[in-house]
Amino acid sequence: MAALSHTEHEEIDHSTHPIPVAGRMGKLSLTMAWWAVCSAIFYIVVGASLALSYGARNAIIGMLLSVVSYGLINACISRYAIRTGWSVALFSRILFGRLGASLATLIFFSTAIYYAVFEGSVIAVALHHLYPSLLYPVAALIVVLYSVPLVFGSVQHWLDKFNGVLLPFYLLGLLMAVGLAVSQYGYQPQWLDFGPAVPPADGWWSCFTYYMGVWVLMMFTFDYARFGKPQDAQYHGRFNFGMPFYLVTILLNGMAGIYLAASIPQDGALSEVSVVMAILKLMGFWGLLFVWVTQTRINTANYYLATINIQAFFRNLLGLRLSRLVWAVVVGMVVYALMLADVFAYLLKALAYQGVFVVAWVGVALAHILAGRSQEESAHHAALNKLGLGAWLCGTLAGFVLMEMTGFWSSLSAPLSFVVSMAVYAGGQLRSRVGQVVTAGE
Repeated sequence: MAALSHTEHEEIDHSTHPIPVAGRMGKLSLTMAWWAVCSAIFYIVVGASLALSYGARNAIIGMLLSVVSYGLINACISRYAIRTGWSVALFSRILFGRLGASLATLIFFSTAIYYAVFEGSVIAVALHHLYPSLLYPVAALIVVLYSVPLVFGSVQHWLDKFNGVLLPFYLLGLLMAVGLAVSQYGYQPQWLDFGPAVPPADGWWSCFTYYMGVWVLMMFTFDYARFGKPQDAQYHGRFNFGMPFYLVTILLNGMAGIYLAASIPQDGALSEVSVVMAILKLMGFWGLLFVWVTQTRINTANYYLATINIQAFFRNLLGLRLSRLVWAVVVGMVVYALMLADVFAYLLKALAYQGVFVVAWVGVALAHILAGRSQEESAHHAALNKLGLGAWLCGTLAGFVLMEMTGFWSSLSAPLSFVVSMAVYAGGQLRSRVGQVVTAGE
């Protein structure tokens, strides 16, 4: 089959069509595009915050368990996405029906927008801090104005090259931040004791389940992995979307965050902003450049995934057939409005609830994939798939109930949501197959 032209790629590169084999990317190109996701300061702050609450050793154990669970699940998801070329939107039609898939894309694009708001705000705050005459609303506008055009090009023709160039600067900047902390404050051998004087015995479990709240990365994986070539599925499953990626994303970033938090005096509560201020204090203009590299890389993924999923949502639900460029501008406008609205407390609460929806989605998705259903399934199903939607909602409701509890019970919300949704879907499929065998036997 002849290679697709650039125009044909652009017509296919959205969430409402599968990616044909002729339109897939090489191993290195897809790796460079995907590894943009590893560089958010968010992961540095999460590692430090968990260590502050539960102890550094508990945080590291939670990270290691998360690396294993993320790696195993995404190895499975990535291979399936490569086989089918489907997006989250198309796959969700199989799981939940056309209307149910709209809920999945709504949760996906809104979550990506929230993360774009967080990461964009970090750059804007850094700009305003280093150059006080540049007011925050102006800095935020600058961030949005350069971020939106970055996703005008496709993953195949732009984002891989852009993020490939920036990857060494991210790694060098992270190493430099830790090195300067050691140089200025001396090596802190007690950094592994950072946190409470007497860490809770089950703190590692709380740290592990906290990372389940970021399982939206499984959806990120699906929408990126579909660009992989079938012959590269093993490489992508084991390396690109597997444990090596999460050793960098979760463990390396998290341990750097713990060391920086233990070494640098903090003014006020630990947050993304306080970490940025510490980096700027250490590195000055080079710190600003490091922040720009890390946050711009992750925001290429946030803006891209928000754009293709908001496009799929409105096309599927209302029949709106606007171009991806138009939806990218819409995403930028929403991001800018939220950056000015100072609604972070609300967004954090919304992300916590949406995290339960996402974990339950992963449970249903994994049950379906492991069942080994035919790859010839059509993505154009009925309005509702009662089994899939029922399993998803059962898992979500179980998670919501436990979220309202306190202590150890609250930490079970994400795991129970995953287990319930997966069990209900797998049980329904088994019952359906048994019924088909009995009917055939009669």
